[in-house]
Amino acid sequence: MSELHDRIAASFKLQGLMTTLGAELVSVEDGEVHIALPFSAQLSQQHGYIHAGAITSIVDNACGYAALTKAPAGAEVVTAEFKVNFVRPAIGVRFVAIGKVQSSGKLLTVCTGEVHAFTGSGSKLVAIMQATIVTVRT
Repeated sequence: MSELHDRIAASFKLQGLMTTLGAELVSVEDGEVHIALPFSAQLSQQHGYIHAGAITSIVDNACGYAALTKAPAGAEVVTAEFKVNFVRPAIGVRFVAIGKVQSSGKLLTVCTGEVHAFTGSGSKLVAIMQATIVTVRT
């Protein structure tokens, strides 16, 4: 594994929410991170779809970790703002959030994110995010 992957994976392991949700860090590349979430009835809303809060959490993390790939060593990131659009119900057996850096500066990084729902017959886009991530020097 690369140093970049190790840095992101170490931070991801510290996130209690990701553990609680059952999310998994799938891919780390410079400026792009993928996080997967299996379907769980415990994460559903009243209609049986995965709850918007769970979908938002994984795509926010994918964007944040994508931003962290661009941050200097020793720095951390936090989300300052995001907008999410749900384009269809989150129905599937597995969900994958993809966070991508669109613009990275010294203080702010703008990312876009997508969440895809996978079923036996393929995948469908279920959510789109735009996020502003702040680099915090430690």
